[in-house]
Amino acid sequence: MNSNALPVNQGLYDPQFEHDACGVGFIVHKSGQKSHAIVEQGLTILENLEHRGACGCETNTGDGAGILLQIPHKFLAKVAADANISLTEAGQYGVGMVYASPNPEARKNGRKTFEKLVEAEGLNVLGWRDVPTDNSSLGATAQSSEPFMQQVFIARPTHLVDDLAFDRKLFVIRKLAHTAIRAAKVDPYWYPASLSCRTIVYKGMLMTAQVGQYYSDLRDPDMESALALVHSRFSTNTFPSWERSHPYRYIAHNGEINTLRGNINWMIARQSLFESDLFGDDISKIKPVINIDGSDSTIFDNALELLTLAGRSLPHAVMMMIPEPWTAHESMSDEKKAFYEYHSCLMEPWDGPASIAFTDGTMIGAVLDRNGLRPSRYYVTKDGLVIFASEAGVLQIEPERIESKGRLQPGRMFLVNMQEGRIVADEEIKHQIATEHPYRDWINQHMVEIANLNDAEVSAPESIPLTQRQMAFGYSFEDLRLLLTPMARDGVEAVGAMGADTPLAVLSNRPKLLYDYFQQLFAQVTNPPIDSIREEIITSAETTIGAERNLLKPEPESCHLIELKTPILSDAELAKLKHINEGDFKSITLSTLFNPKEGVKGLEQVIANIAAQADKAIADGVNILILSDRGVNAENAPIPALLAVSGLHHHLIRTGTRTRVGLVLESGEPREVHHFALLIGYGCGAINPYIAFESINDMIKQGLLVNVDYKTAVKNYIKSATKGVTKVASKIGISTIQSYRGAQIFEAVGLNQDVIKKYFTWTSSRIEGADLEVIAKEAIARHSHAFHERKDHLTLDVGGEYQWRKEGEAHLFSPETIHALQKAVREGNYEQFKKYSALVNEQNQQHFTLRGLLDFKSRESIPLEEVETIESILRRFKTGAMSYGSISKEAHEALAIAMNRIGGKSNTGEGGEDPERYTWTNEQGDSKNSAIKQVASGRFGVTSLYLSQAKEIQIKMAQGAKPGEGGQLPGKKVYPWIAKVRHST
Repeated sequence: MNSNALPVNQGLYDPQFEHDACGVGFIVHKSGQKSHAIVEQGLTILENLEHRGACGCETNTGDGAGILLQIPHKFLAKVAADANISLTEAGQYGVGMVYASPNPEARKNGRKTFEKLVEAEGLNVLGWRDVPTDNSSLGATAQSSEPFMQQVFIARPTHLVDDLAFDRKLFVIRKLAHTAIRAAKVDPYWYPASLSCRTIVYKGMLMTAQVGQYYSDLRDPDMESALALVHSRFSTNTFPSWERSHPYRYIAHNGEINTLRGNINWMIARQSLFESDLFGDDISKIKPVINIDGSDSTIFDNALELLTLAGRSLPHAVMMMIPEPWTAHESMSDEKKAFYEYHSCLMEPWDGPASIAFTDGTMIGAVLDRNGLRPSRYYVTKDGLVIFASEAGVLQIEPERIESKGRLQPGRMFLVNMQEGRIVADEEIKHQIATEHPYRDWINQHMVEIANLNDAEVSAPESIPLTQRQMAFGYSFEDLRLLLTPMARDGVEAVGAMGADTPLAVLSNRPKLLYDYFQQLFAQVTNPPIDSIREEIITSAETTIGAERNLLKPEPESCHLIELKTPILSDAELAKLKHINEGDFKSITLSTLFNPKEGVKGLEQVIANIAAQADKAIADGVNILILSDRGVNAENAPIPALLAVSGLHHHLIRTGTRTRVGLVLESGEPREVHHFALLIGYGCGAINPYIAFESINDMIKQGLLVNVDYKTAVKNYIKSATKGVTKVASKIGISTIQSYRGAQIFEAVGLNQDVIKKYFTWTSSRIEGADLEVIAKEAIARHSHAFHERKDHLTLDVGGEYQWRKEGEAHLFSPETIHALQKAVREGNYEQFKKYSALVNEQNQQHFTLRGLLDFKSRESIPLEEVETIESILRRFKTGAMSYGSISKEAHEALAIAMNRIGGKSNTGEGGEDPERYTWTNEQGDSKNSAIKQVASGRFGVTSLYLSQAKEIQIKMAQGAKPGEGGQLPGKKVYPWIAKVRHST
């Protein structure tokens, strides 16, 4: 267990997946009138959000709860005096709420170290106060990791004239203390929940009702505030801990940041560019800015705090991090669009379902994600109170007291400015911020659209035959016929049948592309996928490449980047980047070819050389790196493009230079959506799939691709690839490709940790396997197949990934097994069925699947009479959920009859069920009624009658075989009788 109460990375658990979904709320007096009533009402709101929080196995150990208040000077002056601490007037000191070790010696050492740090920074510690707590209501788990609670008071020096400047210095001290105390293990419990001259946080691993009981401070009548921000934590897939409870220093968050891994990587990379007039030399002391051990909420708070302390207003910083969908918003003002476009050059959106309440102690507000995927309600009373929460009814307010009420709209901001004593409308806030600078003029002067770059000559045709180069990149006939053809002809991604019965890449006997070792992750339950077709207005494929500027000091030149409408580049667009000579843009092309005779050492050395060349180029002022595998021949094989891209991306992050360059790929390897999604997900800004374009041209010339010319075909291909990547991003709840770039929303299956740590850092790989040598051997095998001695026998591999082929990839359902099963069923031949079973068992032993690698532990047999009866065992049998339409009427009904006969349960799937089946019977007393009725969100076939006939209702959260888009039942399969059952038109 780590000091933050989280387990270490082990087995299937990884701390980087810590997210939570919770209840959030606040109450504030518009005019800033402080009272103890606000604190009491805040605690009441918190207790009424109990159902949005959670507890562990012990009902008295919570996932976390807490409250953020303004500095209660009246109370603190009183209790500080009791501790012989003299506090001056309000605002002239900062107070820290600090977790410390229960061990007195460690606590003492932590305090001493902190005092020395404060003194070294030119400030003075006024004293320490032990915070009284009552843990009698806490469960054993909460008590076992309970820290000691203490408050530290720091005097405000005369030269820090405003609150923000003082908080900025306290922030520097807090960052230094983390390194000197927590990281150095002087006090492993050390954690300042807050350290500010404006706000204070009381929180912990508590139930909502325990917060006021645990902290007696909160019950004191002198504990006064004009605002109270509260939070009840539900750690959906995480471990609770004391410090991961909310509120944080600026926010309380209900939701999940889907782009988190990318946001972290980009923030780390940007640190080397940080300069700030406000921080001055202190800027070096606050790094690393991001606490990578924290949850997504912690990390979001870290970034928001930095932006605010570096000079932006709190609403401005929030607008940067959670922008509205602006690219396709026709009614949005040009000033606001320009604001968002400009800031997209500085920072990618922090995307995902989120309702975030925020405060700096002078104003308090909330913002909802662009999709509106978290509930947020508010009401305003006639006596000046504003109540905001995850739902209505968190406080009992008489109807006659209510002046107005409403809900927060997607992408909108709700703000209460206590200094002005009013609620500021979303349009007013954003118009004011958007017009602070002439963002549109800056964009017009400095941003360059790729269409406006000077034309350049495209790469000359290569002398090596296309077929030979296709073979070197692993192309098959299937790739051309099933994937490229519909993309180029129709502008749509190919649609195929559900299910994959081929071996995992790591278990296959054939050389696989590196992309095949990765699986896309997708959103479900608390984190719904986005429909990229029906919700197209909130998605965006636009992106930029070039060198970023200093995030903390925005200038007109900060948007001096090249704007792309899509990350998929045509040959002409790539040529423009290769030969660019506009403005400050400078590009260089780095070869990703290696000598196959040198094996894995040669491949590894070339990757190292690419990194060294990139470092030198960046030092020389290059801001566009183009990785290219052109020039494949008998002596030169291509490094897997994903390995080259991700390896360089992470190298540049480690060296702190990633944001100084745009990364472009010119490769013959990528051709399908999964390939593009991976390359973008691991940091690539733009991709030119030149062999795909050459293949399209060749198919047109051969008459294999008809009714379309080359120019249109390329346009269609780029369109379908772009839509495909947008759809993949949407399935994890990410709306923009700008956010998806570098987000690493993938899981590796079958790559060992050495490869992951060096080239795909922070990627989850629960099942290890192939190392760099295997990856090199597979690349060399493809190259050898293309450049073997019999040059007169060049033909593409048949493939066999999507359909069984004699010389193609192996399938679990081969003609042999299918024939054996059909014959056994048609003839009622049990011997034939045993033959089928033997074939399937034999395949299982050939390592098609992970389960094929497992074996039963040997154990002693028990007498048969001690085994359950056949009837009781059969009652546990259930069929898979296969909808009527995905399988035939006869098959669907046969499964139901069979399960009903033996006492098991069949499942309707998500396609509904014919009501006639509910009452059907025959002489044997059979029934066609499926015992399990499936309900999928927003799907078809569900009626009250349907539900009433169920013995078990199964709710399907990640709907369809392809989450976020359903099973894609082709229209030609929707016969009238299927449509009738589904109640669709």
